[in-house]
Amino acid sequence: MNRTYTDNPEHDYGPTRTQQRRDALAVLALANQLMELPPSKLAKLELPEDVLREIAQTRRITAHIARKRQLAFLAKVMRRHDQEVFDGVRAALGENRERQRQETAAMHRMEALRDRLLADTDTAMGELIEQYPGIDRQHLRSLVRQAKAERDANKPPRAYREIFQLLKELASGVEGDAPDQASDAEEPAP
Repeated sequence: MNRTYTDNPEHDYGPTRTQQRRDALAVLALANQLMELPPSKLAKLELPEDVLREIAQTRRITAHIARKRQLAFLAKVMRRHDQEVFDGVRAALGENRERQRQETAAMHRMEALRDRLLADTDTAMGELIEQYPGIDRQHLRSLVRQAKAERDANKPPRAYREIFQLLKELASGVEGDAPDQASDAEEPAP
């Protein structure tokens, strides 16, 4: 007897093979993301014990094909669990990516500012002083002169890196000072 899908129109045949394949590939992509996470961040996620065990096993494998096969097995282990188990993990990974994008953009802005300091010192210095009035101008000018001299003499860029670290400290100091200033404004003066 031949069965067709029209025998019982109310029967639920489940997801199509295409949808099953999409779901499996999504789990494989999640497994790959978990493999790329450092152990410290992986420990913060709430993952089943067997999944953590397979991640550790997969990390030990160095051969490309064997690692790929083990990664596929990790995805298979993950598919045995309900999708709800990994909803929190997906959310955490999404937040991580957004935070990484923001940090990368901030780093690029600091690098561009450092390059502008070396190319057009007076204009960039004026903008920087306007943005950060408490900056040590003399130290920054000294670092800019050293960085230019190092670049011209083809020496290692020690001062160039110091400028970046200084800009990084300034940016984090301003972000860290903002809540303190707000709390100072709320407290009544004696």
